[in-house]
Amino acid sequence: MSMLMRLCSGFKGRKVGTDRHGNLYFESRKVVPGFNHTRRWVVYAGKPEATNVPPEWHGWLHHATPLLDENRRYPWQLDHQPNMTGTALAYRPPGHDYRGGERPKTAGDYEAWTPGA
Repeated sequence: MSMLMRLCSGFKGRKVGTDRHGNLYFESRKVVPGFNHTRRWVVYAGKPEATNVPPEWHGWLHHATPLLDENRRYPWQLDHQPNMTGTALAYRPPGHDYRGGERPKTAGDYEAWTPGA
């Protein structure tokens, strides 16, 4: 983020914390009229990528969890992986053109329709 954004965030809000990616989290000093809660935002450490916000911080940002507990992680939770769509590392199921375009045969395989046949 720009230096101006970091400076304005310090004046408009109070710093709540930093996540393991280095993102900074802020909360407004005043309650937003009509919403009965404070405004919360993130200043990204590097490239602004919304998927770099860990789940525990995402819940806090959206007022889904009242208190932040970074240490409460379940064994089944995986670390963040960026969206790989459009890259060579994207998921391609069997039968995809980039994986040969051949899908495995099934028991009741279909016959292609041919017009006029």
